[in-house]
Amino acid sequence: MLFRVVVFTLFFACFGASGVSANSRIKDIADFEGVRENPLIGYGLVVGLDGTGDSLRNVANTKQSLENMLERLGVNTRGANLKAKNVAAVIVTASLPAFAMHGSRIDITVSAMGDADSLMGGQLLITPLMGANGEVYAVAQGAVSIGGFSAGGDAASVTQGVPTAGRISSGGIVEKEIPFSLANQNQLRIALRNPDLTTASRMAGAINSFLGLPVAHAMNPTVIQVTRPPNWRGDMVSLLTEIEQLRVEPDLPAKVVIDEVSGIIVMGENVRVSTVAIAQGNLTITVEETPQVSQPGAFAEGGETVVVPRTNVTVSEDKGTGLVMVRQGVALSDLVAGLNALGVTPRDMISILQSIKAAGALQAEIEVM
Repeated sequence: MLFRVVVFTLFFACFGASGVSANSRIKDIADFEGVRENPLIGYGLVVGLDGTGDSLRNVANTKQSLENMLERLGVNTRGANLKAKNVAAVIVTASLPAFAMHGSRIDITVSAMGDADSLMGGQLLITPLMGANGEVYAVAQGAVSIGGFSAGGDAASVTQGVPTAGRISSGGIVEKEIPFSLANQNQLRIALRNPDLTTASRMAGAINSFLGLPVAHAMNPTVIQVTRPPNWRGDMVSLLTEIEQLRVEPDLPAKVVIDEVSGIIVMGENVRVSTVAIAQGNLTITVEETPQVSQPGAFAEGGETVVVPRTNVTVSEDKGTGLVMVRQGVALSDLVAGLNALGVTPRDMISILQSIKAAGALQAEIEVM
C-alpha cells in the first residue's frame, strides 16, 4: 500500500504572523443554535425499469409493497404469481434545510435495497419522508437520475459507477415546517465544530471586542453563549449576521492522523519531538522449497518413487542508515526531513512514529483511523 505524507501548515506560518492575525470566519468554524438540517428517510417503489428491478420471488418486501400499492388503487393481486422485473424497493433519504417553509423543494437520494441491477429509467412513486420522531415532513416523487450504468451478456458484463443509487433534483416537497423563532431569541449558543478551549476563548473575546460589551462567554471548549445587547437596534438575525463575519485564529492541537485504508499520514504544524535517536533496518528471511523426485533404477527389482523435500533458508539484513539524531523541539518540517533522511518506507514511517510516541518523545496524539 502506498502512503503519502501530507503536511498542513497555516497561511500565516508561510508569510509571517505579522501580516495575518486571524484567518477564519466564525461562520466557517462554528454552528449556530437552531440553524441546522434534519435528516429524512422513507421507503418507496421505483417502477418503469427495463428488466433490471427486483426478483419478486427473492425479495418478499417488494412483492408485498407492490400488492399493497395496487390494492390502494383498486386492483386486487393477492394470490397472483407476479413475475415483473420492472419494480424495485428503495430507501429514500433527504436533508430538510433549516427554516424550510411549506411548499419548498428539496433534493432526494434513492438507493435500491433488493437485488435490482439498475435504477436507470425508473420513476419513484409518491413516498412520504419522515423525521426521527416518525412524523412526515416531506413527500418525494419523480424520475430517478443515476450516475452509472451496467451492461453485459451471458459471458461478460461491465459496470461503471453505482447504477443502484441515484438522485432526484427537487424531487421532494416540504409538507411540514419545523418551528423555531430565531429573530426573537435573546440568547443563543454557538458550537465549535472542532472543540478547543483556546479557540472558544478567542471567539468570545472577538465578539465582545466588536460589540464593546461582555455579552459572549465561553461555557466549555465547544459552546459560546451570546446574549443580545440591550442597546442593539436589530433582532438576533441581524446580530448573528455581523458576528459570523468576525475572524478568529483557531488553535490546532498537536495530532498525527494515520489512515491505513486510504494511505494518508497527516501531521499538524504543532507536532514536536524531544531529543531521540532513531535507527532503521530490515531483516529478511527467505524460505525456498525445491522438492525432488527419487525413483528406483531401471533394472531394480523393487523400490518405489518418492518425493524428497529440499528446503533452503537464507537470512539477510540490510545495514540501514544507523542512528539518526532528532533534536529536541524540532519543527514539523525538520521532523519530516529527518524521517525522509532515513530512507524508510511509508509503512516503516508509521512504525517509527508509533515507537517515538511509545518512548514519550513525540509531543502529539496519534490517531489511527
